[in-house]
Amino acid sequence: MALHLVDPQLHSLVEEFEALKSVPIEPDALRKVIEAQASTAPPMLRPNVIEQKLCMPGPSGPVELLVFSAKGAPSLAPGILFIHGGGYIAGSPESSKAQAIEIAAELKGVVVCARYRLAPECPAPGPLEDCYAALKWLWESSDVLGIDQNRVGVWGVSAGGGLAAALCLLARDRGEIPLAAQLLNYPMLDDRTVERRLPDHFGAFVWTRAWNKCGWEAYLGHEAGLDDVSHYASPARAEDLSSLPPTMMATASLDLFLDENMTYAHRLLKTGIPTEVHVAQGAFHAFETAAETDIVKQSMRKRYDWMRRVLKIV
Repeated sequence: MALHLVDPQLHSLVEEFEALKSVPIEPDALRKVIEAQASTAPPMLRPNVIEQKLCMPGPSGPVELLVFSAKGAPSLAPGILFIHGGGYIAGSPESSKAQAIEIAAELKGVVVCARYRLAPECPAPGPLEDCYAALKWLWESSDVLGIDQNRVGVWGVSAGGGLAAALCLLARDRGEIPLAAQLLNYPMLDDRTVERRLPDHFGAFVWTRAWNKCGWEAYLGHEAGLDDVSHYASPARAEDLSSLPPTMMATASLDLFLDENMTYAHRLLKTGIPTEVHVAQGAFHAFETAAETDIVKQSMRKRYDWMRRVLKIV
């Protein structure tokens, strides 16, 4: 146990997450845990944010959306596609609703969350294509939503961060939607991490090596770490990182993904992509659950401030 490396403010959160150790390493079990957490979470009281539930055509049927719009936002507001986490095998717009509402309020904009399909029932590239369809809908609905097409970005958490990174690669390659920003929050970028030797304290809490193996193999539909894996599934495999939007890499010093996150950020910088990196010291995967702690408030403030600068939000 690497508890001595954890910020004291997060010790109680470590205890809360201890229950995960008894959960079977399989998708349905994780889904039940995340759904239970979402159902018992206190409501996010932001009267200045309007919530809508919509449906749009997707690549393989309708895709459900939750849309959060800040009251009093400028007529041409920033638009964010927020992509929830869950290891590619779990999670939903509801599980990340509180953060989406907070983003809409802080950025005085419109935040769209898609109910993308999950692995193993729908492996890659299905979830990414759902997210692309949601991004395209956001872009093409800019007049109705009151969004400035020059200020559209993506924000993804964990597996959602991996999807956000892949989405930026896909949007660049298809040439339909110019993105202004990508915020990658401890993104799940590289299936090869499953086989890498890492310090024991990387992934000691919450998202462990066992869960990572489960998530990647469900998403890929085969063993992780093989040679023939698309960079749209595992963005760290992309050879060309040019022409991507300004990036913030927000990760944590005890996260299993720290190494792959830092490597990706370094490659972006070497390519000339404006990239800002923030490593929350003494923090681990999903540490933002402890929303009232100073470490979380400071980390979130850095993300909001960066997004305001990049999207020119006054």
